[in-house]
Amino acid sequence: MQHYKMYIDGVFTDAADGETIETTNPYSGDVWATIPRARAADVDRAVASARAAMRDGPWGTMSATERGKRLVALAALVEANVELLAATETRDNGKLLRETRGQIGAIAECWRYYGGLADKIEGRSIPLEKPDTIAFTTREPIGVVAALTAWNSPLWFAAIKCAPAMAAGCAVVVKPSEFASASTLEFAALVERAGIPPGVFNVVTGFGHDVGSALVEHADVAKITFTGSDVTGARVYESAARGLKSVSLELGGKSPNIVFDDANLDMAAAGAVSGIFGASGQMCTAGSRLLVQRSILEEFTERLLTLARAIKLGDPMDQATEVGPVATAPQFSKVLEYVAVAQADGARIALGGKPADRADLPGGQFMEPTVLTGVTNMMRIAQEEVFGPILAIIPFDDEAEAIRIANDIPFGLVGGVWTRDIGRALRMSKALEVGTVWVNTYRAYSYMVPFGGMKRSGLGRESGIEAVDEYLETKSVMISMVETVPENPFIMR
Repeated sequence: MQHYKMYIDGVFTDAADGETIETTNPYSGDVWATIPRARAADVDRAVASARAAMRDGPWGTMSATERGKRLVALAALVEANVELLAATETRDNGKLLRETRGQIGAIAECWRYYGGLADKIEGRSIPLEKPDTIAFTTREPIGVVAALTAWNSPLWFAAIKCAPAMAAGCAVVVKPSEFASASTLEFAALVERAGIPPGVFNVVTGFGHDVGSALVEHADVAKITFTGSDVTGARVYESAARGLKSVSLELGGKSPNIVFDDANLDMAAAGAVSGIFGASGQMCTAGSRLLVQRSILEEFTERLLTLARAIKLGDPMDQATEVGPVATAPQFSKVLEYVAVAQADGARIALGGKPADRADLPGGQFMEPTVLTGVTNMMRIAQEEVFGPILAIIPFDDEAEAIRIANDIPFGLVGGVWTRDIGRALRMSKALEVGTVWVNTYRAYSYMVPFGGMKRSGLGRESGIEAVDEYLETKSVMISMVETVPENPFIMR
């Protein structure tokens, strides 16, 4: 049994009242750790620490170059501790170990990337129409950042939020999901070893109504960055608006993965399987709506089913496992409910549709990979995010219909297009109302590429150079060189 502590002001600490939350391994069903259950008093401590680190501590006066070096040192420590971080995250949320290993390697590169950007943040000189006045801008850190991360990839979300924020000179308070906090707390120990001053990076654990709300509403928090559902994101946005805070939201999706009849069908089938059954479908980018051109519908569906039937469910620590458990009991119940909803609306189960009940799947949170046919785009299963291994197949006749179906949704996070026609690929990329378009691939991520959604899928962008802008304010400076008193001091200069 692991007993974790929060990380506030450079010190690992219990909650002020000593309460804890049990953490369950979704594969085994066993309680394997406890985390502190923080409340508003703990949030106050963390925010005060972050504010002091920027205002009074060395972080606020440290050169951008030196800040960058500390982030690069942190990247090296992440690389050296891949096995510990990956195993902790897998134990906590059930994601495959082979996937968490690869993702944490990318996380190290993300911290290194923003470490390199730290001293590339520049203002500009403005040639005014006033010859006797010099004008320039500076880019300054926005202030204390509250980073609210999700349970499906906690260390990835912490990196793409906190690395650009810290490169910009901000201090952060991270609130990980109560379902998956352990890997973020293991990571906090590396922050300390990297020489990042106390208060710059804090982790406060607990429930959303205790910790998340207190962070969003805190008067000394200037920026909120949140990953989660659109419903919770809307509440965060509303609460932040009352304090006129800056907000970035990476929310849900119901993404179209579109297969045309000229595509490489084997590649497209593999991409469709990966896009919905990877990570047990627990991705905001899940390609949960598979749009297939009607001329290849029967053939392609059979190829897809052949691949899906061969998927190996099992222990996420096992290298042979391809799909692990659903991460939380509430989410597992939600997935089952949506199967029933889809059937009631007229969808047909072509594969799966029920819990995977086997002796080697002890935790009871495994869902059979599920494929639904007979789906129309107006069904709830096609309009609402499930966040589980359920694929809805929807036929279309031509490009125009594919675009109409793809865009007829409240969400707009990502879209996939499978075609050998470069003209079609470009037309579809332009027409899809999403933040990212993948052509002849799916689940392709990079910390160098801006990522975010349209419509109910969110606000702002994470990753890439653009992400740093989310954590900066522009200050304008105007200096007059005139040394004579103006004849009329009441005229604007």
